[in-house]
Amino acid sequence: MKMDYQQLRAIGWKPFFEQQLPDDQPEATVVARVSAHHGSQVLLLGAAGEFPVHTQLAESAGEVAVGDWLLLSAADHRAVRRLERQTLLYRKAAGAEVKPQLIAANIDTIFIVCSCNENFNLSRIERYLALALEAGTTPVVVLTKADLCRDAAALRRQTEQLHAGLLVETLDAREAADAEVLQPWCGPGQTVALLGSSGVGKSTLANTMGVGNLATGEIRQDDGRGRHTTTSRSLHQLPWGGVLMDNPGIRELQLPACEEGLADVFDDIVQLATNCRFNDCSHNGDAGCAVQEAIEAGELDQRRLTNYQKLLAEQARNSQTLAERREQSRKLGRYYKSVMKAKNRLREEP
Repeated sequence: MKMDYQQLRAIGWKPFFEQQLPDDQPEATVVARVSAHHGSQVLLLGAAGEFPVHTQLAESAGEVAVGDWLLLSAADHRAVRRLERQTLLYRKAAGAEVKPQLIAANIDTIFIVCSCNENFNLSRIERYLALALEAGTTPVVVLTKADLCRDAAALRRQTEQLHAGLLVETLDAREAADAEVLQPWCGPGQTVALLGSSGVGKSTLANTMGVGNLATGEIRQDDGRGRHTTTSRSLHQLPWGGVLMDNPGIRELQLPACEEGLADVFDDIVQLATNCRFNDCSHNGDAGCAVQEAIEAGELDQRRLTNYQKLLAEQARNSQTLAERREQSRKLGRYYKSVMKAKNRLREEP
């Protein structure tokens, strides 16, 4: 079956996906992209437009995320195959259970949105950076509400220092002229995503970029935090030729297993650690610690080290599977039983 790749390109189709299609592709199949996921229903976007499919049909070839490409049966729109993902963004699901939650697939660039007010937080940006780099995407930090900040340039400089070569843009999300600085990442075949806390201006920015009429919310005056206006992830075509995914504001972003992403974000600390006297240096008062020496010399911020250690411990904890935790509990249970048996034997001895 001859596909209309030109129309598919308008929603993010690339040679990477085309190469996965078999030469003897069945005539009765079509390609579509997951544009939204609403519980029991998935919205798909294809050459002929958008259409709904029951989640069971869409996930017959595996769990899907917004941005996935599916090869479907033209008859009943059952997924025959989920194409290999170029990138995958996910986090640890909320709650005690160690389970990944898919956020988006096949995203080229992530706009990490943070506002130049009480929301500005370098440690939070580092968290988003680790997630984006682990996913294999290109991160770009977008600082909104620059018009309300006395020194947005200073915040930009601080942010640029978080990672070598990090691109940072400052803008007023309401101004079309400001939003145009993001156009280079939003051309034909490109998919971008907006990630950030509630109230930082993601929906306002999406509207300014040409998405349409997404709901926007006000900021609470008592703490500067925003209210959720976007309630689900969805893809939108941009006038620049690319596709944008809008996301609900994220209040809890627990890192999954993302050791490589953290090592990339905190490459300076990783490199310093190679000069520590001991291989297992904790960087907390150990003799010959090159990391602490850098802090004392003013070459490294203590905040950055503290956040690195916090995120490293978090991802290690969350990378442990449920099966591993159960096995650990069983081993601990057997250990306690052996201790109790030993104690009982001692009591029985004359």
